[in-house]
Amino acid sequence: MDKKAKKRIEVLRKKIENTQQRLNGAKEQMDDPQEVADLEKTIADAKAEIEKLKAS
Repeated sequence: MDKKAKKRIEVLRKKIENTQQRLNGAKEQMDDPQEVADLEKTIADAKAEIEKLKAS
């Protein structure tokens, strides 16, 4: 894994952490059910990209 991939993984992990906090708040509030689905998709996409980077 090169330096650029490691940096990208670090950025994605921070994004997952931030999005997870927003997701927890959205689940408590439940004003917009679509927001929960969008946040879950964002987290899943970021995790998939991390796996892709680790595999390369």
